[in-house]
Amino acid sequence: MASVSSGLASKLASFNKKNFLSSSDLDASQILSLFELATQLKIGNRRIDLGNRVLGLIFKKSSTRTRVSFQVAMARLGGQSVDLNPQISQIGRGEPIKDTARVLSRYCDVLAIRTFSQQELEEYASWSTIPVINALTDLEHPCQALADYLTIQEKFGKLKGLNLSYIGDGNNVANSLMICGAMLGVNVKICSPNGFEVNSNIVEKARSLSEFGSKISICNDPLKAVKESQVIYTDVWTSMGQEEEQLRRKEIFRDYKIDQKLIDLADDEVILLHCLPAHRGEEITEEALEGQNSYVFDQAENRLHVQQALLAVQLGGL
Repeated sequence: MASVSSGLASKLASFNKKNFLSSSDLDASQILSLFELATQLKIGNRRIDLGNRVLGLIFKKSSTRTRVSFQVAMARLGGQSVDLNPQISQIGRGEPIKDTARVLSRYCDVLAIRTFSQQELEEYASWSTIPVINALTDLEHPCQALADYLTIQEKFGKLKGLNLSYIGDGNNVANSLMICGAMLGVNVKICSPNGFEVNSNIVEKARSLSEFGSKISICNDPLKAVKESQVIYTDVWTSMGQEEEQLRRKEIFRDYKIDQKLIDLADDEVILLHCLPAHRGEEITEEALEGQNSYVFDQAENRLHVQQALLAVQLGGL
């Protein structure tokens, strides 16, 4: 069984006990080193036992992949998870975050928080004495971006110079794709209807972090967006908390569906990604999701591996 090289360990050791609130909390070297460790864990060349460490899960938004992948990741590291459901704890009854964070810091070794407000996440981090992980906020979804780019690297054997086109709502997933992609040298194009573009501040942040000549661009025409793209990415048109807008969004986004016509305009080796859950027939057709270009379920699996690597590093497992 392979051991972690001294170079890999030194690059990742600097992230020990650090928060992961945004994709920008890691640099390119750390991300690539994390991918290396995740790959070792995935193929069984590396085993890490953290002992009886505890991961606390605070999920104010519903979840399948994020919750289960974190729980399984922690179990594979020899630890355990505690589900701190706000509906059955004082978290949901208005206890101040500064109190909750300080108490949980004495019970748990790391917290993964899935909530609406990035500000709430940052408040937890400011009062916690243990690492805090962004398991999704309305602003970013950095763990998803790690899994996405690991999947792309597995397919193409590289990241620098690749073209990724995201088609759909300018949401948290799009934000993290831009930030993480910019640091890894991926050209990221975000294509959304007028009025649903990504946050301009995040665009500028991504551009400021750009390395290896990566470009961040914004457009409104899906047919032009996918040309020369090796990766087409989409997400649901209506995110959690936007349910009242669903019918209006279905009308506005109807021309932003990923189908075979759109796929045929992209690179011959194009792959399709979707962070799931998918609404088949809306943002992506059944044919596209189940077709030979789809890497959606490899992508979903990689949530487990990158999060296992992230937890191992944050908890000093190297």
